[in-house]
Amino acid sequence: MARHNRIGRGVDQCGFSYRISYQPDWLDRIRVTRRLPSGRQSTRTLFRNPARKPGGDAGDLVRIRIESPAQGLVIETSFRTPSGAVGEVEVQWRGNAAPAHEGDHVRFRLTAFPPA
Repeated sequence: MARHNRIGRGVDQCGFSYRISYQPDWLDRIRVTRRLPSGRQSTRTLFRNPARKPGGDAGDLVRIRIESPAQGLVIETSFRTPSGAVGEVEVQWRGNAAPAHEGDHVRFRLTAFPPA
């Protein structure tokens, strides 16, 4: 049986803070990719599960929420799948408040724990 979501935090390459609600038995890490003001693309590990291995079965429903109030960013995603069937999920967010050169396109790669 899957456990309740945990809360984690992270900071991206532009200094924005994030609050992450995640399932501890599914999520291994989150990487964030965005374009910097210089035009260069940068990828950084936003969050790594402190457990470093699943404590139990992830269950068939995965739920994740990522928030960054300073950007007006709220992403919630959930999917139903047999345990261990999904290795990575990529989510893209496009903010409309910031000019394009300020990196208002943010990509999150959610990576599951590898199969046992």
